Amino acid sequence: MQLLKSLITRLSNSLLASVPGHRGGGDSAGTASPVRLVSRNPHAAAASDQDGRRVSGSSMGQSESVDEAVRRSQSWFLSRQHPHEGYWVAELEADTTLTSEYLMLRRFLGLVDPERERKAVRYLRVMQLPEGGWPIYYGGPCEISASVKAYFALKLSGVSAEEPFMLRAKEAIRARGGVVAANVFTKITLALFDQYDWRGVPSMPPEIILFPKRFYFSVYALSYWSRVVLIPLLIIFTHRPVCRIPREQGIDELFVQPREQVAFNKVPPFKKDAAWFTWRNFFITLDRGLKLYDRMPIRALRNAAVRKAAEWMMAHVQGSGGLGAIYPAMANSVVAMRCLGYGVDHPSVVKALREIEDLEVYDTVKDGREAAETLHLQPCFSPVWDTALLINALVEAGLPSQHPALHKAATWLKSRQATAVGDWKISSPQAEPGGWYFQFENELYPDVDDSAVVLMALAKLRSNDPQMQQTVARGYRWVMAMQSSDGGWGAYDKDNNRMVFNHIPFADHRALLDPSTADVTGRCLELLGTLGYDRTHPAAGPALAFLRREQEADGSWFGRWGVNYIYGTWSVLAGLQAIGEDMTSPYVRRAVAWLESKQNPDGGWGESCLSYAESSTAGQGESTPSQTAWALIALL
Repeated sequence: MQLLKSLITRLSNSLLASVPGHRGGGDSAGTASPVRLVSRNPHAAAASDQDGRRVSGSSMGQSESVDEAVRRSQSWFLSRQHPHEGYWVAELEADTTLTSEYLMLRRFLGLVDPERERKAVRYLRVMQLPEGGWPIYYGGPCEISASVKAYFALKLSGVSAEEPFMLRAKEAIRARGGVVAANVFTKITLALFDQYDWRGVPSMPPEIILFPKRFYFSVYALSYWSRVVLIPLLIIFTHRPVCRIPREQGIDELFVQPREQVAFNKVPPFKKDAAWFTWRNFFITLDRGLKLYDRMPIRALRNAAVRKAAEWMMAHVQGSGGLGAIYPAMANSVVAMRCLGYGVDHPSVVKALREIEDLEVYDTVKDGREAAETLHLQPCFSPVWDTALLINALVEAGLPSQHPALHKAATWLKSRQATAVGDWKISSPQAEPGGWYFQFENELYPDVDDSAVVLMALAKLRSNDPQMQQTVARGYRWVMAMQSSDGGWGAYDKDNNRMVFNHIPFADHRALLDPSTADVTGRCLELLGTLGYDRTHPAAGPALAFLRREQEADGSWFGRWGVNYIYGTWSVLAGLQAIGEDMTSPYVRRAVAWLESKQNPDGGWGESCLSYAESSTAGQGESTPSQTAWALIALL
């Protein structure tokens, strides 16, 4: 009881800090689990001033305080719904790498915009750590790849290497191994400007696109995001275009060892393991053979491969809001189109650039005493996810399901249901279209997580409209058809789990695949429970077995799509509760005990992205409203 009391106090304080008139940033809107935060008998609203702030000195109990916070939060979100379409969308935050890459892309294309450049440079400077580097998450340390990209983008934009902040950046990068320690994607980007040798980049012959769709090493065995990033790269790797830049804008100073002396077989990603045979060593050796082939390819085969890659890419940019509707693939597609001879004024290039420019976010920062505008990029849009989460949250917080705002949002979600056959058909041939995607447009790539949250939102509105009921039925069938043979669910494909791919040199980020995960599987169980099913449903038994296998020794679950073990554990426990699992089972009690042990002294929960690299920090971090809410939902 004391745990829940302190937790609710923390959460209500966070809610009050998140609405207009209060300082402090709110987190995500909430989640779609059956928790009622507003009592069934509403209390009278507290006295407020003309701006809606609570009048100082007003007396309010804890329950009244929570109710007031929820009502004000509801009002704030309702005022920010798109007035005509009915969706909600917030910025999808990312680190500085996208902004750095955007500056490089415009330079590569010869489309430098001085005003954009100034604002992006200002943003990169604001985001720099005092020690000199750039992080990839809030509160994180200097990360080598993000720092190399930011440094190079600043130099390309005319910033002198002798500026004090650039000198700090150089030292931070060199202290972490310099350019050779950066990841593969950074080295590919540098190679486009002749700042890294193509010999140090893994070979990816375009001929791999000619493999049969069901072949073990087919491009369809990769995750959706890897596929849409890789296929344009196959074209780029074949042409190896270079944008020549003045010597003073180069980054030779970031090499710890002189650039011409780098032995690529002794630096990542080609440094072998000590053991005689590992899959990593096998693929490094194979890469050497592929590089030999690249020098003397079978010309007819190569031409056919490039042609097929181009056809695939151009077919997949249709109706997508950009290739894959994510920035890295969209940027690669523009470079690939230029390699194929498309001019910057070609309609396809113009469209792709406009879709990238739509991702720009303008903000203001203090520059001395003046407010100055900055520019950064978000990786994509998230309206389907945001809208579905908000419908769930608003309904659970007491907004009547017949509210016009919810009806408008549901109608918009209905219009976003995928009706086309996408790449998922390769791994799940029995499935028919019916899922939802994350963005405004991404018809070929619906995902299970979005689909489950949308379906829960629509189900909670209890519509009697036959068309809406058919929409839910189609979505339910698609989600069920995407269950993998291990009992779990991945995000975009079924059985996308050929782990050997994570050992190829190209996969130094170890995120090429989309295997089943505990968080998405928990969401699917929660969906089943929301639709009225219990653990006797045919999909539930295999899913429960999968979750038992995936549970960590300490009782938690890993979260791939949210940070991290708190997110994963909440997702699973919410699903288990919804499906009717015995919540007194030992494995469930271990999870509950783990969550309780991670509560912070201030009553909340928090976890840093550091836990992805160091599992010993799981469930540890400064309290945040979203992570506290996840824990509360899991414990109730």
